Amino acid sequence: MTSRDINAFLAAHPQVAIVEVRSAVGSTPRDVGAWMLVSPSAIFGTIGGGQLEFMAVDRAREMIAGKSPSTDVLDVPLGPEIGQCCGGRTGIDIALVGDELRAAIPHRIETEESTYPHVLLFGGGHVGHALAAALALAPVQVTIVETRADALDGVPDGVVTRLSPVPEESVRDAPEGSAFVVLTHDHALDFLIVAEALKRKDAAYVGMIGSKTKRATFKSWYLKEAGGTEADLARLICPIGGSTVKDKRPAVIAAMATAEIAAHLFSAAS
Repeated sequence: MTSRDINAFLAAHPQVAIVEVRSAVGSTPRDVGAWMLVSPSAIFGTIGGGQLEFMAVDRAREMIAGKSPSTDVLDVPLGPEIGQCCGGRTGIDIALVGDELRAAIPHRIETEESTYPHVLLFGGGHVGHALAAALALAPVQVTIVETRADALDGVPDGVVTRLSPVPEESVRDAPEGSAFVVLTHDHALDFLIVAEALKRKDAAYVGMIGSKTKRATFKSWYLKEAGGTEADLARLICPIGGSTVKDKRPAVIAAMATAEIAAHLFSAAS
């Protein structure tokens, strides 16, 4: 969900109800605060799918059609009686969206987006673009930093681009808890950026594309020439995405790396 998407949805659907998780006990599809919008013909967002969501959508559409009051509360045990086996219990608030709430919803998403962790991708090559596209689907703020202007063409919507002759400066300026992924066209530049990123003790993730040989070469340079330590070197993930899957196509590397980065970011945030 993005502020751009929500504005388009609200413009296209004048009649909307909001569905929000009020309480969540035990194993549930989503946590308290998860929400979605329902119109007579479309939905925006999700409270977790399955029978629980189907029930909420049906109730919201009855409300829009005037077949039930303008607010409602569901208290749903997630067991065999609704065809789910989560075992928890979810409380849901449903309400028609009036003018005041309609005006506030885009700001709500903008506020949520402002809390998303930052991922800085250094390098806009094939893997950089594939990784940006994969990460753009996640609740993160993605920036591609490049020294070459043409490498920033065609980036996915919502991805920030930054042209810089000194990309390591972007490491220093990044917010606390950022992820740094280094995959430029130049190994020497990679090394400089990684060394800078390893100085950030607050980094959630520092990764570099490459092989075992590249990691060994970096290790030698980092410890002997850059003044790095074994403790900081241990925080470097190289190759990114792990070594279990041998497929080197950009989309495959991006899929594996996205899962890896997300695991670091969201475990750090939890």
